[in-house]
Amino acid sequence: MSLIEKITKDIMAAMKNHESDKLDALKAIKSALLLAQTEGNTKRELTEADEIKVLQRLYKQRIESAEIYNNNNRTDLADIELSQAAIIKTYLPAQLSDEEIENEVKKVINELNATSIKDMGKVMGVVSKSLAGKADNATISNIVKKLLS
Repeated sequence: MSLIEKITKDIMAAMKNHESDKLDALKAIKSALLLAQTEGNTKRELTEADEIKVLQRLYKQRIESAEIYNNNNRTDLADIELSQAAIIKTYLPAQLSDEEIENEVKKVINELNATSIKDMGKVMGVVSKSLAGKADNATISNIVKKLLS
């Protein structure tokens, strides 16, 4: 079952159970996925990596919006954004811990014989692909910098 089919099924369940917050988040996910499918002039099937990128973007947007609302003393709106972020997060793969990321980065550094910060681009390219959807690129970057310096 594709992610869009799963989201559609969950939308129906949320409608039946009168879960309006969940329904709003699910509709946003489905909309973003459908837009991603029809980017450009042709309709295409999304890969799992594409779906994860869309979900990560939506999750990040909700978190950033919540921070902005909190900074402007609009906790009512921040709570809605955080609630939607939590729902979106359930569709994302489990995130790796810093220790697991560090172990993966060490393997790649050894494979590429990277020795200095000049090799960061090569290491980041390989690690980012292998950990796509499982770790945030900012976290990966910080770990790579730490291990190469």
